[in-house]
This record gives sequence, structure tokens and C-alpha cells, in this order.
Amino acid sequence: MARPPVHDYDVIIIGGGLTGLRAALQISRADLSCAILSKVHPLRSHSVAAQGGMNASLRNVPGSRGAIDSWERHAYDTIKGSDYLADQNSVVLMCKEAAATVIELEHMGTVWSRLENGKIAQRPFGGAGFPRTCYAADRTGHNILHTLYEQVTDKKIPVYEEFFVTSLVIDSGQCTGCTALEIMTGTVHGFCAKATLMATGGFGRIFSRSTNAIINTGDGQALAIQAGAFLKDMEFVQFHPTSLKGTNILISEAARGEGGILINRNGERFMTRYAPQSVDLAPRDVVARAIEQEIVAGRGFDGGCVHLDLRHLGEERIRERLPGIRLIAIDFAGVDPITEPIPVQPGQHYSMGGIGVGIEGRSGLPGLYAAGECACVSVHGANRLGGNSLLETVVFGRLVADSIIRDVRSEPVPASEPVLSAMKEMEEKINGILGRSGGEPLFPIIDSLKETMDTKFGIFREGSIMVKGLGEIYKLRERLGNITISDKNRAANQALIRYLELEYMFPVAEAVALGAIMRKESRGSHTRMDYPARDDDHFLNHTIASRQNEEIAITYAPVTLGMFTPEERVY
Repeated sequence: MARPPVHDYDVIIIGGGLTGLRAALQISRADLSCAILSKVHPLRSHSVAAQGGMNASLRNVPGSRGAIDSWERHAYDTIKGSDYLADQNSVVLMCKEAAATVIELEHMGTVWSRLENGKIAQRPFGGAGFPRTCYAADRTGHNILHTLYEQVTDKKIPVYEEFFVTSLVIDSGQCTGCTALEIMTGTVHGFCAKATLMATGGFGRIFSRSTNAIINTGDGQALAIQAGAFLKDMEFVQFHPTSLKGTNILISEAARGEGGILINRNGERFMTRYAPQSVDLAPRDVVARAIEQEIVAGRGFDGGCVHLDLRHLGEERIRERLPGIRLIAIDFAGVDPITEPIPVQPGQHYSMGGIGVGIEGRSGLPGLYAAGECACVSVHGANRLGGNSLLETVVFGRLVADSIIRDVRSEPVPASEPVLSAMKEMEEKINGILGRSGGEPLFPIIDSLKETMDTKFGIFREGSIMVKGLGEIYKLRERLGNITISDKNRAANQALIRYLELEYMFPVAEAVALGAIMRKESRGSHTRMDYPARDDDHFLNHTIASRQNEEIAITYAPVTLGMFTPEERVY
């Protein structure tokens, strides 16, 4: 009988996007063995869809009246935009590292857009006091992802692509690896490691209207809380103001950064009412709420949208600065933004919350680390500014890798027996799932969960409606054991993968719902109709979700303040 496939590395990285790739490079440079596990080919990771840019105070473009940017100003904008829920030590670290990170990526091969003087181009983004967003046309994530993947390939770092992680292995209270299903063969593999880094991205696909790729189902967050780590600030879910009507493909904030304007069916530039100082470049939570209010008031267009008008920018500028946006509008909406406005509506876009980690990426579970969107080191707080997500992935991908390097050098190689035992359990579980018959189909339950999240936990929230939504989540979860998958093959069984993803979606949805119900205030992306004011006296705290007796319990932890004290957000 063949030995089960068990792989030994110093470090396992789960996720092949920007965070995972940058971490792998750093660990490889330290002469430690590491491998990347990715549900898709790394170049299909959701990082490839990031369009707008990466914030850094390079000072290449002056602000109004010739003002000069700085990392302190970047930190202030980030903390103010977070509605003061961001941990200020994390924000300061990220903003100090930003300029060097952009330059490092350039030296690796990232082709940034340029000013006429040859310097890296920077454009204004929402909530920023300066044009500090460095960009590569409107395909910034695509360019950086390819750059880092080329570097990983050059270093010959092993990449297990199309491997779906099915469990974390815990031995004596420490994470010592994971199990994963090789999608194309149906084989369960074991991975034994001194450290495991979660870099799995967000959980947008628990909502039906989302800019996220279909792979973003909260796998990393669910694995972490099931293994004994905690989740933080999960109720803070960002809705991007401008996703394409119908498909919800992202229409980058870069379009407004270049001068695009939002108009309602009356031809009004309505953002002047909601954010008279920054207008269309207010933070995303402000603009998303404004668009939703216009639609509800009957000032939207048919189909529940407003228009993003770029026509005044001119053909040359649109072709040069926004070529990807133009192609998306043509291909998926049948409109050319050179001659017609783009129909847009808010869509779930980003997860400010995630696996709770300290500034060095350590979770509460020894041996388990997290970085990027799946983590909450809390640089975004209650609302993320555009241009800070790409920055976070690369900065903390490197810095958390440095923490891992320091931690594991003297650690012994973990025993393989717990991994082998976990593999056996997973084999039995998968056989049990595939062996069911006579139950109900999978996809209606997935669709019902997404509909519940959209309608009960959207841009505007209300207590009694959310309590009803939580009850719906629980009832749907009870039906998991009755689902029957018609495809009984192990190899390339996408229905099996969707089922396992659904298992992950439930604890994530529950954490979002419980956090939102218990946070009786409005802050950043979390807007309560029944509690419209921000309440610093009671809720200037992080929400902590942990598993206790098979259910999720909510507690709170203080926000780390520092350079800036909470003030009113005026835009």
C-alpha cells in the first residue's frame, strides 16, 4: 500500500496572491524551506483584479497649494478614514514602509505608470489629502502579481496549485501543518511545518453582490476560528460604491481619481450634498451610502444604479489611464465610456475584519500566522481607503515573514503522526459526503445564504432585521448534513469543493452577523439605522469572535491609539 503523501517544510503558506508570494520570497531568502498552497493558479488569485493602485508618500505630485505629502499625513488619512478603529501602531508601520515598498517592487520589475518627468505617477484617491496612489494604468494588481510570481518562479519555490486546504493540524495546542485536497486527483495530502501562514484573502462570496472572485469564500478565516484562533472586527464589510450594474465587476476608484463624476437620473452631481468638500472622492463608505440613498429615493436609473461619467476626460486620457475599465464597460455593459456613462451600483468589495493578529502577524494559536486581507492587523479599522490594500499585502507579507523566520529557526521539526491522523479523518469525511444519497441539492442553500447576507447585513443595517438574518443562517447551517452531491467522483469534483467552501462560509457569516448585531453604533462601513451615531464611549473597541462550545462568542478588546485622537469625520 502506497504511503500517504506527506510533505515537510519549515513554512507552509496558504494562498498564492500578493501576500503569499511576497512572504514566500522573504522566507526563501532566509534559506528556509517553504511551499505555497493555492486553490487556483497564483496568477488567478484575486490580487490580479486590484485595479487602482498602491498608496505611498513618494511626493512626486504635490497637493493643493503646493503642499508636500509625508508618511504622517498618510497615517492621518488612514486613521481618519478608518473612523478611528485602526490600531495606530500598525498604521504607522505600514505608512513608514510604503515608499520603500513601491521602489522595491519597481526594482523587481513592476512597470509603474510615469509622469512626464519620469517619476512614478500618483493619482488622488478617496479620503486622501494628497495624490499618493501609485499605479500601473488600471491594472496595478495584475502587474505586481506577475512581478512577484516571476520572482517566486526564479527562486524555484514549490507551488501546489489547485490544492484546497481542508483542515489545520493542531498538536498539543500548536499548529503543525494542514491537510489539503488535490482538486484534479481527489487525493488528500498532508503538510507538516514549523509555521503556517494564512494568506487566503477575503470572504466576499458570502454575499451575492460582490466584486470578489468566486474563490473568496472565507476559507482562511473559517479554518483559523475552527482551530482555536480568533477573528476580529468581522462586521466591518466594505461595499465599493462603483461596481458594474448587474455583474458587479469592479469599476476602480481610479476612474474617480482621474476626474470621473457620479450623476443621478436628474443629471445632478449628487455627491455635493453628501460630501461637499471631497465630493466624488470621499471615502468609500460615504459614497456607497450616498449612492444607495439616491437609489432608494427614486433618483437612480432603472435597475438600481447611478451613472459614472468619464466622457469629459476625453478619449486620449481614458485610453491611457483607464484602458481596463473601458474594456470591462464595453464587454460587460455594452457601453463605451468615451461616449456613454457607466451604470454602477454598490457591491461588497473588501473585508476589514479577519484573523486577529498582532503587529508581527502572530495569531492567538502558536504556529499560525496571518497577513493580507484574511488577517486583521487593523490597519483599516472600520473602513479601508482605496490604495491601502495592495500596500498592506506586500508590506505585511514581508514583515510577517520576517517574524516567522525569527520564530522558527530554532524550532524542532514537528512530528508527522498528527498530520497522518488528520489525513485519515479527512478521507473519512470526504467519503461520507460523497456517500450521501436522497438529500437536497447544494446550490439553493448557497444562494439562500448569500441572499440573507445581502438583504440583512448590507450597507444599511437594523437590529431586528439582523436578528432575523442570523436565525436564517442557523437554519441553513442545519441543512448541511442533508446535502447530496450527485457527482461521486473524487477527481476534479467542483461540487465537492463548493460544498467544502459552504462549510467555511457559515462560521464567517455567523461572525459577521453576531458582530453587527452587538455593535450598537454606526462607524465606518457599519451603519445602523437604529443606532445612527458613532459611540466612542462604548464601542471604540475591536470585536473579538471566538469559538466556545461549538458556538461563536463575542467579546471586545481596546483599540491601540497613538498619534491621533478621535474626531468627527467631515468630508
